[in-house]
Amino acid sequence: MRTERHMRSHFIAALVVLLAALFLRVSPIEFALLALSILFVLFAELINTAVEALVDLASPGFHPLAKTAKDTAAGAVLVAACGAGIMGYLILATYILPLYGRVLTMFGTQSDLGTVVAVLVVTIVVIMIKSLSGKGTPLQGGSPSGHAAVAFSIATAVSLNTGNPLISLLSFALATMVSHSRLLMRIHTMREVIFGSLVGAVVTILVLLVFKSL
Repeated sequence: MRTERHMRSHFIAALVVLLAALFLRVSPIEFALLALSILFVLFAELINTAVEALVDLASPGFHPLAKTAKDTAAGAVLVAACGAGIMGYLILATYILPLYGRVLTMFGTQSDLGTVVAVLVVTIVVIMIKSLSGKGTPLQGGSPSGHAAVAFSIATAVSLNTGNPLISLLSFALATMVSHSRLLMRIHTMREVIFGSLVGAVVTILVLLVFKSL
Protein backbone atom coordinates (compact mmCIF):
# COMPACT_ATOMS: atom_id res chain seq x y z
CA MET A 1 0.00 0.00 0.00
CA ARG A 2 2.84 2.42 0.78
CA THR A 3 4.94 1.78 -2.31
CA GLU A 4 2.61 0.50 -5.06
CA ARG A 5 0.13 2.95 -6.59
CA HIS A 6 -1.73 0.18 -8.42
CA MET A 7 -2.28 -1.72 -5.19
CA ARG A 8 -3.90 1.35 -3.66
CA SER A 9 -6.18 1.59 -6.70
CA HIS A 10 -7.11 -2.09 -6.33
CA PHE A 11 -7.98 -1.60 -2.67
CA ILE A 12 -10.15 1.43 -3.40
CA ALA A 13 -11.97 -0.48 -6.17
CA ALA A 14 -12.43 -3.44 -3.83
CA LEU A 15 -13.87 -1.20 -1.13
CA VAL A 16 -16.37 0.33 -3.56
CA VAL A 17 -17.46 -3.08 -4.87
CA LEU A 18 -17.87 -4.60 -1.41
CA LEU A 19 -19.85 -1.63 -0.10
CA ALA A 20 -22.07 -1.78 -3.19
CA ALA A 21 -22.59 -5.51 -2.62
CA LEU A 22 -23.61 -4.90 0.98
CA PHE A 23 -25.89 -2.00 0.04
CA LEU A 24 -27.57 -4.01 -2.72
CA ARG A 25 -27.86 -7.07 -0.46
CA VAL A 26 -26.48 -9.61 -2.91
CA SER A 27 -26.79 -13.30 -2.09
CA PRO A 28 -24.06 -15.05 -0.06
CA ILE A 29 -22.87 -16.97 -3.13
CA GLU A 30 -22.65 -13.77 -5.19
CA PHE A 31 -20.75 -12.04 -2.38
CA ALA A 32 -18.34 -14.99 -2.17
CA LEU A 33 -17.70 -14.84 -5.93
CA LEU A 34 -17.04 -11.10 -5.74
CA ALA A 35 -14.68 -11.58 -2.80
CA LEU A 36 -12.77 -14.33 -4.63
CA SER A 37 -12.45 -12.15 -7.73
CA ILE A 38 -11.08 -9.29 -5.64
CA LEU A 39 -8.62 -11.56 -3.83
CA PHE A 40 -7.43 -12.98 -7.15
CA VAL A 41 -6.65 -9.48 -8.46
CA LEU A 42 -4.79 -8.60 -5.26
CA PHE A 43 -2.91 -11.90 -5.45
CA ALA A 44 -1.88 -11.19 -9.06
CA GLU A 45 -0.69 -7.70 -8.10
CA LEU A 46 1.40 -9.12 -5.25
CA ILE A 47 3.00 -11.64 -7.60
CA ASN A 48 3.63 -8.87 -10.12
CA THR A 49 5.39 -6.76 -7.48
CA ALA A 50 7.47 -9.75 -6.39
CA VAL A 51 8.51 -10.47 -10.00
CA GLU A 52 9.49 -6.84 -10.55
CA ALA A 53 11.61 -6.83 -7.38
CA LEU A 54 13.37 -10.06 -8.32
CA VAL A 55 14.02 -8.87 -11.88
CA ASP A 56 15.47 -5.58 -10.63
CA LEU A 57 17.68 -7.50 -8.21
CA ALA A 58 18.92 -9.95 -10.84
CA SER A 59 19.18 -7.47 -13.71
CA PRO A 60 19.66 -3.85 -12.57
CA GLY A 61 20.38 -2.77 -16.14
CA PHE A 62 18.10 -3.09 -19.16
CA HIS A 63 17.70 -6.56 -20.64
CA PRO A 64 15.06 -7.80 -23.13
CA LEU A 65 14.26 -10.84 -20.97
CA ALA A 66 13.79 -8.61 -17.92
CA LYS A 67 11.33 -6.51 -19.90
CA THR A 68 9.47 -9.65 -21.01
CA ALA A 69 9.22 -10.89 -17.42
CA LYS A 70 7.84 -7.58 -16.16
CA ASP A 71 5.40 -7.19 -19.07
CA THR A 72 4.13 -10.75 -18.61
CA ALA A 73 3.60 -10.25 -14.88
CA ALA A 74 1.76 -7.00 -15.54
CA GLY A 75 -0.31 -8.81 -18.17
CA ALA A 76 -1.33 -11.36 -15.56
CA VAL A 77 -2.73 -8.55 -13.41
CA LEU A 78 -4.64 -7.19 -16.40
CA VAL A 79 -6.15 -10.62 -17.13
CA ALA A 80 -7.17 -10.99 -13.48
CA ALA A 81 -8.70 -7.50 -13.47
CA CYS A 82 -10.66 -8.27 -16.64
CA GLY A 83 -12.00 -11.45 -15.08
CA ALA A 84 -12.98 -9.59 -11.92
CA GLY A 85 -14.66 -6.90 -14.01
CA ILE A 86 -16.72 -9.49 -15.88
CA MET A 87 -17.70 -11.20 -12.63
CA GLY A 88 -18.63 -7.88 -11.05
CA TYR A 89 -20.75 -6.89 -14.03
CA LEU A 90 -22.61 -10.21 -14.18
CA ILE A 91 -23.47 -10.01 -10.48
CA LEU A 92 -24.02 -6.30 -9.84
CA ALA A 93 -25.65 -5.42 -13.16
CA THR A 94 -28.83 -7.27 -12.22
CA TYR A 95 -29.15 -4.97 -9.21
CA ILE A 96 -27.76 -1.68 -10.49
CA LEU A 97 -28.97 -1.44 -14.11
CA PRO A 98 -32.72 -1.43 -13.24
CA LEU A 99 -32.14 1.41 -10.73
CA TYR A 100 -30.00 3.30 -13.25
CA GLY A 101 -32.68 2.81 -15.91
CA ARG A 102 -35.32 4.39 -13.69
CA VAL A 103 -33.06 7.39 -13.07
CA LEU A 104 -32.53 7.86 -16.83
CA THR A 105 -36.28 7.67 -17.40
CA MET A 106 -36.85 10.44 -14.83
CA PHE A 107 -34.59 12.90 -16.68
CA GLY A 108 -34.66 11.63 -20.22
CA THR A 109 -36.71 12.58 -23.24
CA GLN A 110 -36.43 11.55 -26.87
CA SER A 111 -35.64 14.83 -28.60
CA ASP A 112 -33.50 14.96 -31.73
CA LEU A 113 -33.58 18.75 -31.79
CA GLY A 114 -32.74 18.94 -28.10
CA THR A 115 -29.70 16.71 -28.61
CA VAL A 116 -28.37 18.84 -31.47
CA VAL A 117 -28.97 22.05 -29.52
CA ALA A 118 -27.30 20.59 -26.44
CA VAL A 119 -24.11 19.67 -28.31
CA LEU A 120 -24.01 23.10 -29.97
CA VAL A 121 -24.55 24.89 -26.66
CA VAL A 122 -21.77 22.85 -25.06
CA THR A 123 -19.42 23.79 -27.90
CA ILE A 124 -20.29 27.48 -27.55
CA VAL A 125 -19.87 27.39 -23.77
CA VAL A 126 -16.45 25.74 -24.09
CA ILE A 127 -15.28 28.35 -26.60
CA MET A 128 -16.54 31.18 -24.38
CA ILE A 129 -14.78 29.80 -21.30
CA LYS A 130 -11.55 29.35 -23.25
CA SER A 131 -11.75 32.91 -24.56
CA LEU A 132 -12.23 34.25 -21.04
CA SER A 133 -9.33 32.21 -19.64
CA GLY A 134 -7.07 33.19 -22.54
CA LYS A 135 -5.54 29.71 -22.70
CA GLY A 136 -5.42 27.44 -25.74
CA THR A 137 -7.42 27.72 -28.94
CA PRO A 138 -11.08 26.89 -29.61
CA LEU A 139 -10.04 23.50 -31.03
CA GLN A 140 -6.97 22.58 -28.98
CA GLY A 141 -5.56 23.05 -25.50
CA GLY A 142 -6.77 25.30 -22.73
CA SER A 143 -9.46 24.83 -20.14
CA PRO A 144 -11.87 23.11 -20.36
CA SER A 145 -11.13 20.24 -22.73
CA GLY A 146 -13.45 20.63 -25.70
CA HIS A 147 -13.10 17.00 -26.75
CA ALA A 148 -14.07 15.81 -23.26
CA ALA A 149 -16.99 18.24 -23.13
CA VAL A 150 -18.43 17.17 -26.49
CA ALA A 151 -17.78 13.47 -25.80
CA PHE A 152 -19.61 13.58 -22.47
CA SER A 153 -22.35 15.75 -23.97
CA ILE A 154 -23.04 13.09 -26.59
CA ALA A 155 -22.82 10.28 -24.02
CA THR A 156 -25.27 12.09 -21.75
CA ALA A 157 -27.67 12.75 -24.63
CA VAL A 158 -27.51 9.11 -25.72
CA SER A 159 -28.16 7.99 -22.15
CA LEU A 160 -31.17 10.23 -21.60
CA ASN A 161 -32.67 9.68 -25.05
CA THR A 162 -32.44 5.89 -25.01
CA GLY A 163 -33.01 5.26 -21.30
CA ASN A 164 -31.00 2.06 -21.76
CA PRO A 165 -28.54 1.51 -18.88
CA LEU A 166 -26.12 -0.70 -20.85
CA ILE A 167 -26.00 1.66 -23.83
CA SER A 168 -25.48 4.52 -21.38
CA LEU A 169 -22.53 2.83 -19.69
CA LEU A 170 -20.92 1.97 -23.03
CA SER A 171 -21.40 5.57 -24.22
CA PHE A 172 -19.75 6.96 -21.11
CA ALA A 173 -16.95 4.40 -21.44
CA LEU A 174 -16.30 5.66 -24.97
CA ALA A 175 -16.42 9.28 -23.78
CA THR A 176 -13.92 8.41 -21.05
CA MET A 177 -11.59 6.88 -23.64
CA VAL A 178 -11.80 10.03 -25.76
CA SER A 179 -11.02 12.16 -22.71
CA HIS A 180 -8.17 9.91 -21.65
CA SER A 181 -6.58 10.26 -25.08
CA ARG A 182 -6.19 13.99 -24.41
CA LEU A 183 -4.14 13.12 -21.33
CA LEU A 184 -2.03 10.59 -23.20
CA MET A 185 -1.30 13.16 -25.90
CA ARG A 186 -0.46 15.70 -23.15
CA ILE A 187 -2.77 18.26 -24.66
CA HIS A 188 -4.77 18.72 -21.45
CA THR A 189 -4.29 18.20 -17.74
CA MET A 190 -6.52 16.00 -15.61
CA ARG A 191 -8.24 19.08 -14.19
CA GLU A 192 -9.02 20.41 -17.68
CA VAL A 193 -10.41 17.05 -18.79
CA ILE A 194 -12.61 16.69 -15.70
CA PHE A 195 -13.82 20.27 -16.07
CA GLY A 196 -14.71 19.62 -19.71
CA SER A 197 -16.52 16.40 -18.83
CA LEU A 198 -18.63 18.17 -16.21
CA VAL A 199 -19.44 21.06 -18.56
CA GLY A 200 -20.55 18.65 -21.29
CA ALA A 201 -22.72 16.50 -19.02
CA VAL A 202 -24.31 19.28 -16.94
CA VAL A 203 -25.12 21.60 -19.86
CA THR A 204 -26.63 18.71 -21.83
CA ILE A 205 -28.84 17.67 -18.91
CA LEU A 206 -30.07 21.24 -18.47
CA VAL A 207 -30.82 21.70 -22.17
CA LEU A 208 -32.67 18.38 -22.44
CA LEU A 209 -34.67 19.17 -19.30
CA VAL A 210 -35.76 22.43 -20.93
CA PHE A 211 -36.89 20.58 -24.05
CA LYS A 212 -38.69 18.02 -21.89
CA SER A 213 -40.67 20.78 -20.16
CA LEU A 214 -41.72 22.42 -23.46
